Amino acid sequence: MIMLLITVMVMSIWLAACGAKPAENGAAGENDTTTETETQTEAPTERTLTDAMGHEVTIPANPERVIAAYLEDNLVTIGVKPVAQWSVANGIQEYLQKDLNGIPTIAFDLPFEAVTSFNPDLIIIGSESVVEGEKYEQYSKIAPTYVLGDEINSDWRKTQLKIGEILNKSAEAQKALDDYEVKATEIKEKINTVTGGTKSAAAIWLVSGKFFIVSDNVSSGEVMYKELGLVEPEVVKEISASATGNWSSISMEKLAEMDVDYLFFVNSDEGAGSEALKDPVWQSILAVKNGNLFEFPRSSSWLYSGVQANLQIMEDIQNSIVK
Repeated sequence: MIMLLITVMVMSIWLAACGAKPAENGAAGENDTTTETETQTEAPTERTLTDAMGHEVTIPANPERVIAAYLEDNLVTIGVKPVAQWSVANGIQEYLQKDLNGIPTIAFDLPFEAVTSFNPDLIIIGSESVVEGEKYEQYSKIAPTYVLGDEINSDWRKTQLKIGEILNKSAEAQKALDDYEVKATEIKEKINTVTGGTKSAAAIWLVSGKFFIVSDNVSSGEVMYKELGLVEPEVVKEISASATGNWSSISMEKLAEMDVDYLFFVNSDEGAGSEALKDPVWQSILAVKNGNLFEFPRSSSWLYSGVQANLQIMEDIQNSIVK
């Protein structure tokens, strides 16, 4: 983080010039000077940061109207509320609504007119692709615009730290990550008392009658296998090796190949009901037969990543396994 620190060496000069004055006057002057110096040092100032695309971005001293679409998890984690929240097809990140309730939405593709209407004082963009062509210039005319870049944006920890840096809240970001690690360790230990570190798990998503399975290194996959130590089925390893997104299509037959102990199931077809769940192949899956199928709604955090999302996923897993 680039910080502007002003160090004022007033105390020694003042004492040298006024050495004959009473000690109590000197002490009072010292306190006044120290207070003034601390005030000068702590006062937020504008900073210039270079983003992933090489833009030198002047960050306001105290951003108050931030737009950071699809990065709201990172904002909430360090106590920042955006002026508008991401949405797609009228859907929002419902798992964050305890903190974002009442905040107006903005379309995922950030239309220029919509962005302008919120009068932001800072725009934070995740991927370079969002500002391809002349889009960056358009956004930067509205407000200072910082692009994280795909290298940062694809790693939620790096994203959290970078947003902390941009908003002059690095300490808060680091503490959130430290607290996260402590919580993850606590939950892992509780789960291991039940599983002995030998039970497998997978997360699948049903939408429009089709099944998808999460990759092993992102979102709920990372939480299950990397954070909590649940065993990764071979089918998940195979699909993850060639995955091009967070979730990959999987056939019912491939699902049946998974001799999986726990199955975490995000059901987007819940309202209409799904014929797929009546299929004998589905009923033959080990976790389903043994009553270890745990269902969560589309509004849960299982499709997302970040401190808030991951903590909620961990708690869901703990509540499912640890009785």
